[in-house]
Amino acid sequence: MSAIAFLNIAMHGHINPTLPVVAELVRRGHSVTYHAPSGYAEQIAATGARVFRYRGDDVPLSGPPTPVTVMEQLARTAVRVLPAVLDDLRGTRPDLIVHDSLCPWGPVAARELDVPAASSFTTFAFNRQVPSPTRGSWALLAAAATLPRQAGGYLRSRWELRRRYDTRGVPLVDLANIRQPLNLVYTSRAFHPGADSFDQSYRFVGPSVGARPADSSFPADRLRDPVLYASLGTVFKADPQLLRSLATALAPLGGTVVVSTGQTEPDALGALPANVIAQRSVPQPEVLARAALFITHGGVNSVNEALYAGVPMLVVPQGADQSLVASRLVELDAGLSVRTEEVDPEVVRTLAQRLLDEPRFRAAARTLRTAQREAGGYARAADELERYARRAGAGSRPVPADQPAQD
Repeated sequence: MSAIAFLNIAMHGHINPTLPVVAELVRRGHSVTYHAPSGYAEQIAATGARVFRYRGDDVPLSGPPTPVTVMEQLARTAVRVLPAVLDDLRGTRPDLIVHDSLCPWGPVAARELDVPAASSFTTFAFNRQVPSPTRGSWALLAAAATLPRQAGGYLRSRWELRRRYDTRGVPLVDLANIRQPLNLVYTSRAFHPGADSFDQSYRFVGPSVGARPADSSFPADRLRDPVLYASLGTVFKADPQLLRSLATALAPLGGTVVVSTGQTEPDALGALPANVIAQRSVPQPEVLARAALFITHGGVNSVNEALYAGVPMLVVPQGADQSLVASRLVELDAGLSVRTEEVDPEVVRTLAQRLLDEPRFRAAARTLRTAQREAGGYARAADELERYARRAGAGSRPVPADQPAQD
């Protein structure tokens, strides 16, 4: 059996897909540790993994989800957490490190300890055909010029990382695309754009959907069909008026409308129709299993979970790669998209009515549901990690990118 260490960032959409994988590895007898912020410790511990809480920086990503702000916060966090992370890892002596594709301290730790690493893509994977939002480009340079404090902070943190550690495994700029010889991508080939353009180091394992702890605060007994669900994610604070517009638009169409408000207090939405349930957090997979429609910001994890349930979507992109996700859903007829500035109750209600009434959207979502489930999910991801760890243990440290584990 292997000792496997997971390292991740402070985002639900990046941690949640790994939890069923971790639980499966523990079930198979592997020793698993997980480095994460304190706020995620309880749900990670429920998998059976040993949890190490980050010390020195427990602040989640904040502010507008722009490439420059995300890059600065990730690099700054890496400087703060790496000393303690390396101390912990030297004590546990992992055979394999699995890190998020946006987690720059993961590849640094692997290099420092001479341990093979795998990358976990809970976003789309990126290459020249599917460009990363943090790739080096004139657009990124122009954005950096408008955010000099964040750009300067990023450069200072990168200099500090290079001064202290071996950073050859970390892209100079493209922190949303940290690759390894094994890259787990948590969606199906059918949904991922340009899937055939990726080499065999990328494994499209499908959505990693497993049981989560029951949420006794959610009134599941109040759900009446059709259930319509809206969530703009949990990382960045959503505009209360935007959430209110979604709720009031859906209320006449649904038996029950569920709104997840994330970091926004539900009371900020004001008085809502009687058939609306607004809570900061809801058990998303369980709600999607009942839903006829999902309004989402277009985070890949949320979209994967909706497709796993066969639910058509209306996407309201808020930033990062969410416009790319929206375009892919529209291309495959599994949803529609609307810009934030165009959202008002009448527009949203019209688009939602189309998604409910036109059979092609439901049919496309069901086709993708089959592909998502056939990809293998968390069991396939655990298989890939086991195979990779065995190859690394046989003397390939790390496994070369042109010799990935085979299906």
